[in-house]
Amino acid sequence: MTRRTYLAVAASAGLLATGLFATSLVGARADEPVAPQPPVRSALPLLNGIPQHGAALGRPDAPVTLVEFADLQCPYCAAWAGGAFADVVRDYVRPGKARIVFSGLAFIGPDSERGLRFAFAAGRQGKLWQTVHLIYASQGAENAGWMTDDFLREIGGSIQGLDAERALRESDSPAIDRQIASAKASATRLGVRGTPAFAAGRIGGPLRPLAVTSLEASALRPALDSLLAR
Repeated sequence: MTRRTYLAVAASAGLLATGLFATSLVGARADEPVAPQPPVRSALPLLNGIPQHGAALGRPDAPVTLVEFADLQCPYCAAWAGGAFADVVRDYVRPGKARIVFSGLAFIGPDSERGLRFAFAAGRQGKLWQTVHLIYASQGAENAGWMTDDFLREIGGSIQGLDAERALRESDSPAIDRQIASAKASATRLGVRGTPAFAAGRIGGPLRPLAVTSLEASALRPALDSLLAR
């Protein structure tokens, strides 16, 4: 079963209703064809001019925080990044209504962690979101060893203002260890069992998991609008 077929079957069977999407793709093989991903690169211009602070995209004083739990090898995460993400940025992040925090996880395996470490390190230079989206655009087969240093250098070299060698050096630093541990603890606390998953809350208030029914921006709008109306 290809990834594309599995996604179509899952959607038709209502398996997306929990808002938590399986990351193992029921035994997908390393040599199995990867379903074409949406044009993630087209989302990158949307990031221009939006402040980034570590893993957060948007104004620090935005009234609402949306947390995205994601695995860089997850095809559903890539699909969300190539589609709904642009709408959320346009309608909520750029106007200052909300900020998005990337809470990266490594459910799928070693390639997930290597990419996550590099992305978090890029975040120390204010470039996490560009890094994440370019990795999604070149997503390989799960745990096939595609997340190499050379691949990450290529990703980093295509992002203006990012020192890829510095990001590689810092990928194994204690600061990145703590960031990964924090994301994992947050996911455990909120009951996250797969990716992508989302939580949201008012600034300074508790985060609550969001039960979404699709990978469309419309699945998040009611919760975000309700938080903004308070």
